[in-house]
Amino acid sequence: MASDRNNLIAYQGQPGANSDMACRAVHPDMEPLPCASFEDVFAAVRGNEARLAMIPIENSAAGRVADIHHLLPESELHIIAEHFHPVHHHLLGIKGTKIEDLKVVSSHHQALSQCRDTIRSLGLEPQVHADTAGAAKDLAARPEPAHAAIASDLAAEIYGLDILRHNMEDHTHNTTRFIIMAREPKDPDPSSGPIMTSFVFQVRNVPAALYKAMGGFATNGVNMTKLESYMVNGEFSATQFYADIEGHPSQTNVRLALEELGFFSRAVKVLGVYPSNRAGIDD
Repeated sequence: MASDRNNLIAYQGQPGANSDMACRAVHPDMEPLPCASFEDVFAAVRGNEARLAMIPIENSAAGRVADIHHLLPESELHIIAEHFHPVHHHLLGIKGTKIEDLKVVSSHHQALSQCRDTIRSLGLEPQVHADTAGAAKDLAARPEPAHAAIASDLAAEIYGLDILRHNMEDHTHNTTRFIIMAREPKDPDPSSGPIMTSFVFQVRNVPAALYKAMGGFATNGVNMTKLESYMVNGEFSATQFYADIEGHPSQTNVRLALEELGFFSRAVKVLGVYPSNRAGIDD
């Protein structure tokens, strides 16, 4: 029987990926839909093949997910929620393999980065793979005693691999922030609890434009939790900024801050207004 499109949540990667696990944690009532790339995830939701998208945006140890900030503004989707997912990486091998037999370990570059010190201590050669679960799947399909994969315990279960070492991550607080996206925006009630607003902008080409654009958030008491810059179309002269702030655009202080931002910017695009899920994250 075909899956109900309204009950599908799309993610990038193979079954057993950390994004798959995030989908199951946030929406256990929905069926995860694996996609080959982030572009495919966005297309699945835009094309009504899935209702939601689960997108990793940054990791507490390895930083932002490469290229995702370039893709978000053009996705035609809206952020409706955020989720902070604890990530535990495990060293997987074929049945009967011992750690001392290993020479090479494959995984997504973010996972390799998050396990860098542990990989070095084991004397393994890291090899980049498209995603964590894909590395596990390929290892199961082409078993080699000298090769291992770093992936989740769910991937080990799915692909019939042994867990040779648990919790390979270098930092115990290893957490990935995900955003959940949909075709239509949501407008949460500001009185219902803490609200986040995410947006991108480009400042005008005038002296101190960024300083002046940011001034409105300081003078109006709006907390900016993230500000990142990245080049647009590979041009050093074209810079776009991604920002997260606490508050709802309808609140007076946020409205005034965004108005001041708009005065010093060439373009401002709100990506989403959604409930904050940060309670306890920064404690």
